[in-house]
Amino acid sequence: MRCAVRERREAVGLSVSGLAAQVGLSRQALSRVESGASVPGTRQALLLARALRCRVEDLFSLGAARVTARILLDAPPGTRVQLADVDGEWRALPLSGEAGLRLVADGVVLASGEVEVPGPLDDARRTALVAGCDPALGLLCTSLGTEARAAWVPRASLEAVQAAARGEVHAAGLHLGSLDRHREVVARDLPGARLLRLWHAEQGLILAPGNPLGVRGPVDLTRGRLVTRPVGAGGRALLDGWLREAGLDAAAREARHAASRLAPSPLEAAVAVARGEADVAPGPRSAAGAYGLAFIPLVVEAFDLAVPERHLAHPGVQALIAAAGSGAFQADLRSLGGYDPAGAAPALLDGL
Repeated sequence: MRCAVRERREAVGLSVSGLAAQVGLSRQALSRVESGASVPGTRQALLLARALRCRVEDLFSLGAARVTARILLDAPPGTRVQLADVDGEWRALPLSGEAGLRLVADGVVLASGEVEVPGPLDDARRTALVAGCDPALGLLCTSLGTEARAAWVPRASLEAVQAAARGEVHAAGLHLGSLDRHREVVARDLPGARLLRLWHAEQGLILAPGNPLGVRGPVDLTRGRLVTRPVGAGGRALLDGWLREAGLDAAAREARHAASRLAPSPLEAAVAVARGEADVAPGPRSAAGAYGLAFIPLVVEAFDLAVPERHLAHPGVQALIAAAGSGAFQADLRSLGGYDPAGAAPALLDGL
């Protein structure tokens, strides 16, 4: 039930104590009514309406409910969001860009920071939030059945693990070079989590169509306009290694990163090249293919998922794991280019 007693009381300049005295309620009882924790009887509702000089229906209605949620990205009032329950608290993921046009929203952000929810939250309670930077996570999240839902929160690898540690998401995807490195990061930042292998992906250099600069590999990264990735991203670690191969020492590599365009995600790195704002960017083959760009493969990396033990039984997480192991999804994944789910065993979790 929607309760507007507080808003109306403040509009007419009454204190909680003053209004409570007029309607024969204790201050605590009125506070419970205002918060929505208590519904007044007919007589009290009529007295409240008289004291506030309005109709009962102005104070109480069966309109859209409101929930308090931690909003994961910038979201001004009016932003459509999907909701998910993480550890008993609501998380709101803004639906922006193309996703905002094709995905069903659970609610809308209000000026108060709350989320107005016009309908039931059954789907939201079955929603798993997964953070990570691999574009294929978006495909995976849309490959679940009707019994659960998953939503992708774009984050660099280390940031994804830290988001899971803060209770913002249910799972974190990461690609940092090796299983040993993944175990090290998860043991440090998300102790007790389980690791599972989702797929392998080609990583390399994203270039303009036709490779007009004639880039051959890392040796040519000392010239041209470069895109870099944030510290903590798997792409940043790869790029730093390739700059080392090009002969740059630590100081020179840092200077090259500082002078380069910073892209929060592999897709945004590819967009910079596609728009002619950069000449070369690190990233997966799928990001290059999405924008019709050239690609030089340099390494194949494993992409793993870290799931805190307490979230393993979540219906959205279970559905995500099942989808990752399905033949239909794996065939679709291969069709993106540069992905190989062979050897991945998403149903076999690796305890730490």
